[in-house]
Amino acid sequence: MKHVAFLSAACMLKDNPEARKDYWEYDLEISALAPACRDAGIELVTRIWDDPDFDASQYDAAVIGTCWDYMQKPAAFEAALEAMAGKTRLLNPFETFRWNQRKTYLKDLAARGAPMIPTLWADRADAATIAGAFDALGSDDIVVKPVLGGGAWRQARIRRGEALPAPEMLPIAECMVQPFLPAVSQEGEYAFLFFGREFSHCARKLPAAGDYRVQSEYGGREEIHHPTADELALARSVLECVEGDLLYARVDMLRGLDGRLALIELELIEPYLYPEQGPDMGAAFARALKALI
Repeated sequence: MKHVAFLSAACMLKDNPEARKDYWEYDLEISALAPACRDAGIELVTRIWDDPDFDASQYDAAVIGTCWDYMQKPAAFEAALEAMAGKTRLLNPFETFRWNQRKTYLKDLAARGAPMIPTLWADRADAATIAGAFDALGSDDIVVKPVLGGGAWRQARIRRGEALPAPEMLPIAECMVQPFLPAVSQEGEYAFLFFGREFSHCARKLPAAGDYRVQSEYGGREEIHHPTADELALARSVLECVEGDLLYARVDMLRGLDGRLALIELELIEPYLYPEQGPDMGAAFARALKALI
């Protein structure tokens, strides 16, 4: 029996008084993964990534899982993963993590031909940056995101002429600005899940009425989506822009103003895997994990 650590965060444990609103997503995910891994001869054990008593050398591998507090302490997270990578097989690899943790990786993917949303990059989300973004992007409705972050953390939608959000609602430092795409509210986003580069399933993510954020903590919901051959080929083309061994990958796409799907994120660090939309997800994950270790 192989022993693999599934890295999570203390805020994802339901008994923690400071648990996130979406802590139950960890429960759903591990409930799908652990039994399938056990059937494949792998014991998947949840460990908190910053627990001082966690010794990665005692495991055959460590999987970066629901570590959803990393954006609040990125330096500590990177240091912890680098130390783990020196003691065991880190999945996805540390080099992949280091590249994918900052959304500037989207520049690399654009250069490699991935279909992209027009994006403006800036050192800070101040009034001058936001004012200039409306004209630069040719849009009166924009979304500002931190370069390092996830789950709509410190992300804001801003319309021309509106007062800016409070500073604590905007990115702390470097940011990216994109035009707001109406399809997110009308059609939703698509999350294509791959394990060992093999397609597993696709979830359509829909925001709550009146919102544009698709995460469950903001009232978002998901449903199964059966992609067309063209949609799946486009998602695969994004993944083909990245080399190396990948245990998991999630390609998030949204329909642009031209009617074509464009890349929002290529999640290679700690993506939610949407187990409810992938009934065979656990087995697919276990196969990919077994092949890598």
